[in-house]
Amino acid sequence: MSDHFFLGIGNPLLDISAVVKPELLAKYDLKANDAILAEEKHKPLYDELVRDYNVEYVAGGAAQNAMRGAQWLLPENSTIYIGAAGKDDQAIQLVAAAKKDGLETKYMEVHKPTGRCAVLITGISRSLVTDLLAANEYKIEHLKSPEIWACVEKAKYFYVGGYFLTVSPDSALHLAKHAAQTNKHFMMNLSAPFIPQFFKKQVDDLEEYWDVLFGNEAEAISYADSHDLKTHNITEIALHISKLPKKNVSRSRMVVFTQGAHSTIVVKDGKVHEFPVIPIDTKDIVDTNGAGDAYCGGFLSQYVQGKSIETCAKAGNYVANVVIQRNGPTYPSEAHSFKE
Repeated sequence: MSDHFFLGIGNPLLDISAVVKPELLAKYDLKANDAILAEEKHKPLYDELVRDYNVEYVAGGAAQNAMRGAQWLLPENSTIYIGAAGKDDQAIQLVAAAKKDGLETKYMEVHKPTGRCAVLITGISRSLVTDLLAANEYKIEHLKSPEIWACVEKAKYFYVGGYFLTVSPDSALHLAKHAAQTNKHFMMNLSAPFIPQFFKKQVDDLEEYWDVLFGNEAEAISYADSHDLKTHNITEIALHISKLPKKNVSRSRMVVFTQGAHSTIVVKDGKVHEFPVIPIDTKDIVDTNGAGDAYCGGFLSQYVQGKSIETCAKAGNYVANVVIQRNGPTYPSEAHSFKE
C-alpha cells in the first residue's frame, strides 16, 4: 500500500535552526528554553540568523513533523501534507526540506511570506521564535479544489494537528465528515494545552469523528478542566474520551496520551494499556523538542498499516528515542532499523 494513502493537514513552518551565541538571545530579549510567537522586535532575527550563522532548514510545524516521522517508517510515497505557504524562496526551501524526508506537499499559495520558526540552540537549550505568517491563512476552498480533493478521496487515513483548529476549523470538520461517510480513519492531536482551553468548540465539533486522539499529559489535563471532568488522572481522562459518542461506529475510538519520560497510556475498547518509554541516559539526550510529534509519527506509521497497539506504541517509542538524540525534530537520512 502506498501512493499517498495517508494525508495530513496543519500549519507548515520552515524551521531555521542554528547553534548561536548567547548574545543573540540577549539582543532579542529571548530566554534559552522558550517557545514564543514573534513580535515586531523579533522580525530582523530571521535574516540575521541566515546571514551570520550556519543554518539548517527543516520542514517544521507539529503536524508536518509527525507526518515526516511516519513517512520515515513507511514505504515511499505513502504520505502527503497540506497547509498554506507563501510564494517565496522560503516556500521553495520548505518543499525541498519535506521532500528530502519523503513527504509530498501540496501547499496553498498565499500572498503572505511563508511561516517560519527560528530555532536558537545554546548548549542543550532551544529557544523557538515562531512567525506564522502564511500558515495562518489556509482556506477550505483549497481543500475543496479538484486537485486537492482528488488527494483526499485517494487517501484512507487523515491526521489533523490541533494547531490547525486556530486557522481553518471548517477544513478539519469537512475532512472529518468525509472520513466518517466513507469509513476512513480520522486522527487528531490536541497539540497544546491552550487548544482545548481556548478552542473548546472547535475541539468539541470534531470529537465524534475521532478514531484516534493523541495528546500529552498537560493537554489531557487541559481537556479535563475545560470539560469539567473533575479529575487529573490521565487514565480516567483517556477512558472518558474513548467512550464519547462516535459518528462512525464501525470501529471504537483509541486515545493515546504520552507523559514525557513516564509510560504512555493507550485506551481502546475500555482496556488500558501502558507502554514504558525506551530507557535513555540523560547525557545522550540532545533535544526533546518535537519528541511528541516523533512519537505520534512512529505510532501512526504502524496504525495506518493495520498493526497491533503494541507494535504502534513500540514504533512511537523508537522514533521518539531516535529524535531526542538529534538536534530538533529531524530524522536520519539512513534507513531505519525498527523491527516489530
